[in-house]
Amino acid sequence: MNLPQKEAASLHVFDKLESEVRSYCRNFQTVFDKARNAKVWDVKGNEYIDFFAGAGALNYGHNNPAIRHKLIDYMLEDGVTHSLDMATRAKETFLMRFDRSILKPRGLNYKVMFPGPTGTNSVESALKISRKVTGRKNIICFTNAFHGMSLGSLAATGNAFKRKGAGVDLPNTTFMPYDGYLGERIDTADILAKMLSDPGSGVDLPAAVILETVQGEGGLNVASFAWLRRVQALCRKHDILLIVDDVQMGCGRTGTFFSFEGTGIQPDIVCLSKSIGGYGLPLALTLIKPEYDQWLPGEHNGTFRGNNLGFVAAAEALSYWEKDTFQSELAGKIRSIRAALKEMLRAHPEVDAHIKGRGMIQGISFGQPELAARLSAAAFKNGVIMETSGPNDEVAKLMPPLTIEASVLEQGLAIIKKSFEEIVQAEPVKAMV
Repeated sequence: MNLPQKEAASLHVFDKLESEVRSYCRNFQTVFDKARNAKVWDVKGNEYIDFFAGAGALNYGHNNPAIRHKLIDYMLEDGVTHSLDMATRAKETFLMRFDRSILKPRGLNYKVMFPGPTGTNSVESALKISRKVTGRKNIICFTNAFHGMSLGSLAATGNAFKRKGAGVDLPNTTFMPYDGYLGERIDTADILAKMLSDPGSGVDLPAAVILETVQGEGGLNVASFAWLRRVQALCRKHDILLIVDDVQMGCGRTGTFFSFEGTGIQPDIVCLSKSIGGYGLPLALTLIKPEYDQWLPGEHNGTFRGNNLGFVAAAEALSYWEKDTFQSELAGKIRSIRAALKEMLRAHPEVDAHIKGRGMIQGISFGQPELAARLSAAAFKNGVIMETSGPNDEVAKLMPPLTIEASVLEQGLAIIKKSFEEIVQAEPVKAMV
């Protein structure tokens, strides 16, 4: 049944029929209809520039034509869609291309596990195999971490609001301060080193340390390369597995395919999801060093770990990483974002704010947290979709598709600058520092 245009353009249906747990639609009060690369349109024809990109699931943009073409051809040829974990041509093609285009050029050797369709599936499998391999239960994680909403992943997540939603105890994890959590003068790797080496610390020797090189949901906190190397060295010293959760930061979000490239570390396990699906399709990988791939057949499984449409889209998306120009183009876009953010803050030194993030995920952290939400709301009114993050939602976050056209990126940044001016002018002087 076709709804009348007036009703279709409202949120009445969602307010009446959808669960109260819905969230993003409360901030972006319209009904979206069409999308292409970095732009989306609502049912009224209003155009928006997407600096949200499906929370990092659309690194290659909306309705990427090359990927769409492959998907349509595959479906028209009656390609297998669902296959559990059975061998298919689509899976074979993806595995070979991922090995040839991503792993081998970076000198990496991982077995590829398909744990289920989402990032939390990948994290859960990483925690399980770490515990199986080492025979230990404890996992060390970090302040402001976000690893997913299922119970194991949630136990390693720092956000109090999300943890409370579990309704049960979240055991077998120990939180340590992330890099910079205690200020610039304190190297929190020293604390981790002391707690691991001191038999009186009360910290059980863990099976694994899990971390994000950039904490996206935690507020765009960036770990220094030196800190990451120290954490890896501690893991090696104490025979602890190192897990990098690259669910949001992988697939190019930081400017390289893996966020840990160039840092000097090589994780034992890597979690990938979101944009690995290429087209916004559900897909997740858990990359495991061969010596730790000690699963028994069927010991971890799931109905939707054989998403062949995801394999087709993911294989085609890897073509971007086979081009010599792609990363250099990304570097230019990264510089444009940083320059625009710097200019906004330079023009208003009275605002208590600073820039956070790395690569194609950067933002402004406000001393007055509610300003981030006001900036996001003003940007949406002016035609840009962006979200907030951080423990107090104090960071206004920019994460456009990697494929965004340079002209559209500049247009979006200009809208954010205009929106920033609006909230600064509307805010009482007492709110500034």
